Amino acid sequence: MLTLPTKDNRLEAYALTGTPLEPRAPRVPLTRTAFAAAHVVSDPIAERNPWDTRPAVDWDATLAFRQGLWDQGLGLAEAMDTAQRGMGVDWLTARELIERTMAAAKTHPMKPRVACGAGTDHVALDALRDADAIIAAYETQMAAIEAAGGQLILMASRAFPAIGAGAETYARVYGRLLDQAAEPVILHWLGDMFDPALTGYWGSTDVAEASDAVLRIIEANPAKVDGIKISLLDQAHEEAFRARLPDGVRLYTGDDFNYADLIAGDGTHYSHALLGIFAAIAPAAAQALEALAMGDMDTYHRLFAPTVPLSREIFRAPTRFYKAGIAFLSWLNGTQSHFIMPAGFQSSRDIVHYAEVFRLADRAGLLSKPELAEERMRILLALHGIE
Repeated sequence: MLTLPTKDNRLEAYALTGTPLEPRAPRVPLTRTAFAAAHVVSDPIAERNPWDTRPAVDWDATLAFRQGLWDQGLGLAEAMDTAQRGMGVDWLTARELIERTMAAAKTHPMKPRVACGAGTDHVALDALRDADAIIAAYETQMAAIEAAGGQLILMASRAFPAIGAGAETYARVYGRLLDQAAEPVILHWLGDMFDPALTGYWGSTDVAEASDAVLRIIEANPAKVDGIKISLLDQAHEEAFRARLPDGVRLYTGDDFNYADLIAGDGTHYSHALLGIFAAIAPAAAQALEALAMGDMDTYHRLFAPTVPLSREIFRAPTRFYKAGIAFLSWLNGTQSHFIMPAGFQSSRDIVHYAEVFRLADRAGLLSKPELAEERMRILLALHGIE
């Protein structure tokens, strides 16, 4: 029995009630492509002055976490915002992460799909003052990812809004990058709730105008676009947008609020997945997708339904702090030995939030080692003066 704080500033007794889902490989091929965007595990002993130096990464724990996702049939979105790109993890660390991950993926029996984020974050914003500079920055990271064998995700770059780029600048830059990519890439539309520096992406703060701009880019290069990941937390927009995509171009939902309905689809169109929450709910996600592939919609919704309130809590505003909830559940489940994040990011959420994540994860069957989870939750509570 634990004593947990509540959102109305009370303390209440809580006993674990959930039955943990057992992680396992899928029994049938999945009918949706599903990338889990994974976090990195810090090495707290080696960490020094994290705001001013490269973060210290526990490579063994970081790669073991990815192995666990692959074992369950999930793909991996590597070195994305879930891995704290631009929020504690720099490009040099991200490049090493990509290279280590790709080497591990090539030897994994599931032969998992791995897509990797290419951006411009190795160059200071004040040096990215025009389209040519942005293109050159992307090219550097694209070359490193292709050399490692990863699929490209063209991450949204803060450089475009910083120079007030219009739709024509986006078209020029993305057209050039798509033209030279060796294989079809995934585009990336991350809303300002995830990163305020991306406000006005695709050249407009009007979502309809921005949608038209990126659709023109896709329509001009359909053979070079595998799909687009959209993280706007707007189900109606995603449904309307995916209906406009050219045949063969996928919509990868990044909507951590409405993924269950979007992946299931409306009978005509459906979304694939590229989600940070899948790293936290992997057993439920993998088994729900298996049920979907088997035509068992009752099981699909039964497994996903309790994960949605959990995801909404982890991704609540300020949404960009969601990474803390991902790492917290990793610690509770024993896939890392500590709750320390690059740049001290674990401090971005409060104890009431962590208590609610604990409750909701339990109810969703996502505390894989209940006794360990309770022991570690008790430690965190004690650090906050709750005995």
